Amino acid sequence: MINRAIDRLKETRYLLVITGAGISAESGIPTFRGNDGLWQNYRAEELATPWAFKKDPEVVWKWYDWRRGIIGKAEPNNGHLAIKKLEEIIERFFLITQNVDGLHGRTGIKNMIEIHGNLWRVRCERDGKTSMLMDVPLKSIPPLCACGNILRPDVVWFGESMPTEETQKAYNVMSLCDTLMVVGTSGAVYPVASFPQTVKEKGGFVIEINLEPTPISSIADISLFGKSGDILPAIVEGITGQKMF
Repeated sequence: MINRAIDRLKETRYLLVITGAGISAESGIPTFRGNDGLWQNYRAEELATPWAFKKDPEVVWKWYDWRRGIIGKAEPNNGHLAIKKLEEIIERFFLITQNVDGLHGRTGIKNMIEIHGNLWRVRCERDGKTSMLMDVPLKSIPPLCACGNILRPDVVWFGESMPTEETQKAYNVMSLCDTLMVVGTSGAVYPVASFPQTVKEKGGFVIEINLEPTPISSIADISLFGKSGDILPAIVEGITGQKMF
């Protein structure tokens, strides 16, 4: 089955890759949902909201400070590096990641949207200006902008709309790709969750890489089950004929 994926990618004119929490889990980053996200008896769904931030920004920022401490120790894994290599060997390539950990960016990848934002970027509550804040731990909680207003993580919270510009770009790329590769996500979060079906309906090819079957499996042309850090380098090596590591 992996050989069929390799053959397809050799013929691909425009590859779109979508990644989710599964690829970063292999770098030791918990999903922060369910039991993995439990912090001081709070769940992620209770803290990652605009209402929680308005009510108690200090508590929300303490949770993010804890998360940043975990993520800051992680490194891009072989799956992240293999996706960067795909960008180099396939002429037209784009990555949409649902992850906010910044690990894809650390590989030097260029053609990418972080559609849910970036945990290391902050936004001023007053004027909306964004900047990077890499301090671990944070020097003050909540962190403040130079103008004196509170900064918030520049991520999409539960109950918030997706950023218009990034979402439109994602739809544009999806409409152009002839092969879609979905890695480490069950395809439950919209609008990206609709992309595999849409790509299929327009005659495209869908490759899924996940630990186990997901709702995407029923429509994927190829489903490869296992660690993305094993499967993706094997695909790259099959395309290039060279060992990655």
